[in-house]
Amino acid sequence: MIDSDNRNFKVFIDFDGTITTTDVGEQMFLKFSDREYNLKAIAEWEDGKMSSSELWNKMCKATHDFDRTEFEKFLETIEIDEAFHKFVGYCSEHGHELFIVSDGFDYYINRILAREGLSSIKTYSNKLSFDEEKKLLPSFPYTDSECHICANCKRNHVISESSDEEFSIYIGDGGSDKCPAQFVDFIFAKNTLLKFCEVNRITYFPYINFHNVIRKFEELRNKKRLKKRHQAFLKRRDVYLQG
Repeated sequence: MIDSDNRNFKVFIDFDGTITTTDVGEQMFLKFSDREYNLKAIAEWEDGKMSSSELWNKMCKATHDFDRTEFEKFLETIEIDEAFHKFVGYCSEHGHELFIVSDGFDYYINRILAREGLSSIKTYSNKLSFDEEKKLLPSFPYTDSECHICANCKRNHVISESSDEEFSIYIGDGGSDKCPAQFVDFIFAKNTLLKFCEVNRITYFPYINFHNVIRKFEELRNKKRLKKRHQAFLKRRDVYLQG
């Protein structure tokens, strides 16, 4: 246990559906490409028939004459969680370091963060560029050869950006959050991640928005003694030993 005077929090946050109120990456392809084709591809991914990088490559290759101007207009309609600004301010006030870890693309993440004045948050994501024929060119700088699920290995970011002397926290909602959440001390979960935690009997805090997260953070900060999650410690140790 670590007492309240000697605790430091590292906070890892998913982007699509967690910070934003909708899955921007998914809507990008459903709205600006062949909807039926992409719905089928997403269903195959959800069934575990392909990895995230395979899914992104497949949908990008099937997208032609991508209208960046209309996409930029679409991004202006994307809303973020009503309390996320307050949460960022709360973490800044108390010295809690934030990281955004996303299996989506930097192109829209950076634009939304810039619009919201949140570009200073350190972000790890996949990358997206365009060629002269308006084709989408994805790249995956943070993939892991041992992982056959995610394009951006969030687990690696959690481990490399935190230590066993700190408390690590994960906030997410989707399938790409299942792996990294297992390596942290506290999990805030909703939707798919919540169901995963329940099925696998992993302790978590349910949340609807970042107002809920802030209230629970206050409870954690004010506890005289705070215990790290033992299963997360063991999983992190296994990764260290493999490395």
